[in-house]
Amino acid sequence: MATPPPAWPRRLLPLSLGLFQGALLLFFALFVTYGEPSAQKEEANLVAKQVYSIFPFFQDIQVMLVVGLGLLLTFLPRYGLSALTHNFLLLNFSTQWALVLQGLLHHFHHGQVHLDLRNLLTAEFAAVTVVISVGAVLGRTSPFQLLVVAACEVPVYLASEWAIVTQLGVLDVGGTITIHVFSCYFGLGVSKALFGAARWTVHPKETPTPLSDLLSLVGTLILWVFWPSFVAVLCQPGDAQHRAILNTILAMSASAVTTVVASSLTERDGKLSPSHLQNGSLAGGVAIGAVADMALPPVAALALGSLSAAACVLGFRFLTPLLARKLALQDQCGIHNLHGLPGILGAAASAVAVLVTPEDTS
Repeated sequence: MATPPPAWPRRLLPLSLGLFQGALLLFFALFVTYGEPSAQKEEANLVAKQVYSIFPFFQDIQVMLVVGLGLLLTFLPRYGLSALTHNFLLLNFSTQWALVLQGLLHHFHHGQVHLDLRNLLTAEFAAVTVVISVGAVLGRTSPFQLLVVAACEVPVYLASEWAIVTQLGVLDVGGTITIHVFSCYFGLGVSKALFGAARWTVHPKETPTPLSDLLSLVGTLILWVFWPSFVAVLCQPGDAQHRAILNTILAMSASAVTTVVASSLTERDGKLSPSHLQNGSLAGGVAIGAVADMALPPVAALALGSLSAAACVLGFRFLTPLLARKLALQDQCGIHNLHGLPGILGAAASAVAVLVTPEDTS
């Protein structure tokens, strides 16, 4: 008679989450508070304007991350429910963990952490890096392993963001460098650490079906529609935010069209590849984040969107198989093609933009 497997591994996830949530409750009870109510009418009006200017963008970003990104990960036909669930869990876990760390590092005054909507937004940006990174190991890890990755990645992201933005003074309103490039290579590092030199063959259950591709494409469309809010939310209201929205729409429109062209030319039968369309259409939004609010001509946004989409499609077609063959590097979702390559293009574009822009330009 076979001995049943021990029950403790199955209890590891709920016990860990329970301890984390209990510790978080204690931390919030002791240290976290909201700001003092505004006594002056002018201050109250200023707070109201900040809420009304941020919250619509914040809602769009919530739809992007919970629904759009979750559906994008459902291309694996037997893993769709798990992908949605794990994405939702990691997003909430990582946001709360980031709130604690950000509060202690940046918002701890007189024994209290003051919480506001902007703090919550930046904490959610930290969570974005986690849900992007785990795309490299999608379907090959347990939920507890994913939580360990999240617990480790959030503090590393905060340190990286502080070094890039605060110490180096890099302009990156849309998170091209701090979010997309960082999360890509952190995720690839996790994949290499977990699987080493093992060469994984494609399992029949990993082959997308028309239904799973359709759900994933719906996620792409949701992300495509709301992406300008993600890029523009932290821009200065006014001209900078206006430019960021326009540049993002132009870049993503160009990337959508270029994806169709590049995919048709690189596929042998001339048909569109679902994975190309699901990812390449978003590449322009990744690349434009570093320069979105800069005083660029519209043609620069179109060109950057086209280049990033071409890089994404070519990455799927040639680079991913090469990395798997030469380095045994597993990248289940192709995060290197969607976040890494366009992110590097966007970073290079931001450097060029700063160098060629006249000194008297904003």
